[in-house]
Amino acid sequence: MNLDDFSDLIERPDSGTRRDAEERRERLVVPPGALGRLDELGEWLAAAQGSVPVKAVRQPRVVLFAGDHGVAGLGVSGRPAGGAYRLVRDVLEGVSPVAVLARRAGVPVRVVDAGLDCDPDLLPEEVVRHRVRRGSGRIDIEDAQSAEEAERAVRLGMAIADEEADSGTDLIVLGDLSVGGTTPASTLIAALCGTDASVVTGRGGAGIDDLAWMRKCAAIRDALRRARPVLGDQLALLAAVGGADLAAMTGFLLQSAVRRMPVVLDGVVSAACALVGQRAAFRAPDWWLAGQLSGEPGQVKALDRMALTPLLDQGVTVGEGAGALLALPLVQAAAALAAELPERESVEGVPDKDRQSAAG
Repeated sequence: MNLDDFSDLIERPDSGTRRDAEERRERLVVPPGALGRLDELGEWLAAAQGSVPVKAVRQPRVVLFAGDHGVAGLGVSGRPAGGAYRLVRDVLEGVSPVAVLARRAGVPVRVVDAGLDCDPDLLPEEVVRHRVRRGSGRIDIEDAQSAEEAERAVRLGMAIADEEADSGTDLIVLGDLSVGGTTPASTLIAALCGTDASVVTGRGGAGIDDLAWMRKCAAIRDALRRARPVLGDQLALLAAVGGADLAAMTGFLLQSAVRRMPVVLDGVVSAACALVGQRAAFRAPDWWLAGQLSGEPGQVKALDRMALTPLLDQGVTVGEGAGALLALPLVQAAAALAAELPERESVEGVPDKDRQSAAG
């Protein structure tokens, strides 16, 4: 498998449709610019759907990829190493932030175990049946996974994207359920952006103290030494310093772009996977929205590199796709406004555009 092949498979959203959407926006009763960024969102959705007026977002879904990371054993996370299955259980039992938000919004949540480090009997079969491996290696001293496992994980993500597209899902909110996941994510971003460990090291979803931050920074520094020699091969990079869940998310993002299915990104983990995807296929980010700014410095670097501007800045660090899910109502509102606001009427055969120019 060569991820660069995606570059030939992914097309940009329809530019002609976007122009039609922009022209229609000029004719609406509400003056252009009065709705702020909602105008831009509506036009982006129209291009992604290939439809003017834009269609309502009727079947969104939250998709969460789960995994444990061996580097968490160094004390770089605010959660215990190997404890990601508890995050999964909370989602399934409806007591996590994303579960509460999804229930209120009426959005189904799908959890995919790509690399949890737990007994499969602790979780339902539909969650664990996709697992690529049990946990990921300690990336400061060893590969996160083998090359074969990295390919399996990418193909897993591609298969999940195909399943969602085939079932009629029209927008994905993408997130992760991991312990230690922000460390490999920050490593990937530092490697791809050519920055030092200290520039991308944040406090993670659960928050860490200064000593843990220094341990995390050192782990990313050591992992970067292992990442830089394989920067030219995205699959090898994911094998060296990623993990099964991150590789699966990367495959999911790329195949979603192939299937023309828009995705809302959450925090630093999904941003890191998107950055790997951009390296493989430069058009792919045109299919993604940045849902929120989490406060992780690595996420800021990644989004800046992809020229993605977050929809929200609420400081949500919990992960799980919760921050991105908060942005979903904005996307749905943009679609509704673009589709349902009436157009201005022309005056006795004089095109409204010409009437506006004369009035000006």
